[in-house]
Amino acid sequence: MSLPQFKLLRPRTLEEAVDCLAKYPKDLRVVAGGTDLIPSMRQRLFEPQYVLDIRHIPALKRIQQRDAEVEIGALSTLAAIEHSEFLRRHYPVLTEAAATVASPVLRNMGTIGGNICLDTRCLWYNQSLTWRQSCGFCIKKDGDLCHVAPGGKKCWAAFSGDTPPALLCLNAEIEMVSAEGRRRMSLHDFYTGEGDSYRKLQANELLTRVFLPNSSANFHGVYRKLRIRGSIDYPLAGVAIALKRSNGPVSDARVAITAVNPAPMMVKGASQALEGKLVDEALAESIGELAARTAKPLTTSALTPEYRREMIRVFTKRAVLAAAQNHFPGGMHVDAT
Repeated sequence: MSLPQFKLLRPRTLEEAVDCLAKYPKDLRVVAGGTDLIPSMRQRLFEPQYVLDIRHIPALKRIQQRDAEVEIGALSTLAAIEHSEFLRRHYPVLTEAAATVASPVLRNMGTIGGNICLDTRCLWYNQSLTWRQSCGFCIKKDGDLCHVAPGGKKCWAAFSGDTPPALLCLNAEIEMVSAEGRRRMSLHDFYTGEGDSYRKLQANELLTRVFLPNSSANFHGVYRKLRIRGSIDYPLAGVAIALKRSNGPVSDARVAITAVNPAPMMVKGASQALEGKLVDEALAESIGELAARTAKPLTTSALTPEYRREMIRVFTKRAVLAAAQNHFPGGMHVDAT
């Protein structure tokens, strides 16, 4: 499938990029790595008049430590995060999650900002124009019906980024810049839970930086991901765990899931259930049950909702046990076939 016609804009500074966003807010799409946007444009999901290529802005590619936090530029590639010795040592759940994204070639192109802003996905949405037209389109693009849940008016397309659940476990914050200035918010508040309007990023804003607080450093981190193939595929269910132990019992813990809701989500009650406890099979099983109850998968992917929910339970249990043992097995993929 060929790309639609567009005009390519290539700013060299953040100020130039913000000026372009202010000038063309409704007719422009931002491309960083392009691993998601370009296929979507080929499918005619987006047909912007302008494409803003921000890859050549050096200020957005830095990973550096500040007094109270670590700053990650939004253009830092997933490969750079995966191979950062500093992040691997202090924020391992993030490097584990980054290492599972697609394939090495795509991780060399894809960025942390792009993964945070990844479009939500659905079997009825991520199709060619001809296919979608034959089905009468959907509520997310050109239609007024959600084929996943026909009785309602909500879009249930699933968010399928790998790094955001890890970032949620690390209490990450993000910075967005526009001509009006800068604003900073918790990543948790960035997502709306609506499949067709899933993020709080205005048309004239650019995601510029991610911040990891020093208070979230040195947690044992584990990420587990379900996908049909061992590379390239998006997660069909994903679980991130960040956990600290104090002479045996858990002193702090966070659990987040992805790919089974329209937004990545923290598992409510998991921290309280783990803190002060010695992790065993029964406790890990109970956390898995909490995660499974948080997951609301529908028929947005090739696997059944029931299977994806069950694998959230299984992966969460395994991840809790692995994090508690400070053990990071090499395998992060379970074959779904």
